Amino acid sequence: MVWRRALGALFVVHASANPFRVKIDVENLDGGGDGSFVLDVFPSWAPRGAARFEELVNASFFDGVRFFRVIDGFMAQFGISGDPAVSAEWRDKTLEDDAVLKRNSRGTLSYATAGPNTRTTQVFVNFKDNTFLDGQ
Repeated sequence: MVWRRALGALFVVHASANPFRVKIDVENLDGGGDGSFVLDVFPSWAPRGAARFEELVNASFFDGVRFFRVIDGFMAQFGISGDPAVSAEWRDKTLEDDAVLKRNSRGTLSYATAGPNTRTTQVFVNFKDNTFLDGQ
């Protein structure tokens, strides 16, 4: 088990091809206070995406990053490093798309994209069913 601090958060990663959990403790919530949530990552749903997410966590990529885009009723996005050198290192490491096996339903984590095969480091948590994003 690997423990990583990021997003004002503690990431817990179990390295394997099996499902793993990532716990995120969040600080400075709107209105004050702290909280946490757990991401269950299923490599069978998106093998390349899960492997990249695990790689980023284990590389401490998310250390010190913040949710930079939160849209009420839609999603919360993170994955831009505050360190320009780290951002530059990952900018061109695009990821081939996985087949869409699961929908962008409430509570799922998805990569932000700029088109086919453009996933890198930015991900978002769906606050509602955003199935209109499934084909993107």
